[in-house]
Amino acid sequence: MGLRERINTALKTAMKEKDSARLGTLRLINAAIKDQDIARRGGEDDTGVSDADILSILGKMTKQRQESVRAYEEGGRLDLAERERQEVAIIEEFLPKQLSDDEVEAAIDAAIADVEATSIRDMGKIMGQLKQKYTGQMDFGTVGPKVKAKLG
Repeated sequence: MGLRERINTALKTAMKEKDSARLGTLRLINAAIKDQDIARRGGEDDTGVSDADILSILGKMTKQRQESVRAYEEGGRLDLAERERQEVAIIEEFLPKQLSDDEVEAAIDAAIADVEATSIRDMGKIMGQLKQKYTGQMDFGTVGPKVKAKLG
């Protein structure tokens, strides 16, 4: 079952169970996916959003909510921070398991070896390969500096 189908099944289940918090988050996910579908219409790639694209969307949604949690906590709005945390938990149900630090390091080393990288100029190739294989499984904002450190 594809990611889109899993999300729609979860949405239907939440409707039946009258779980309004979960239902709201799942509707936000669906809306983000449909926005991307609409953005791709009429272009050369009219196939819609792939599972990799959905993972990217979910990753962005998770990151946005984690930033909101920090902002709400700094502002003393713990009730809003908790609601954002609940949304993150629901979104993460559809993301693959995050790689540990050791697994990330091993993936970086493997990508460097595969690309036969010798300098910082090869960073784009390495990041491209990592994104292709590990979308949704690692935070590329922290991976970039690690790759740069290994090459530099």
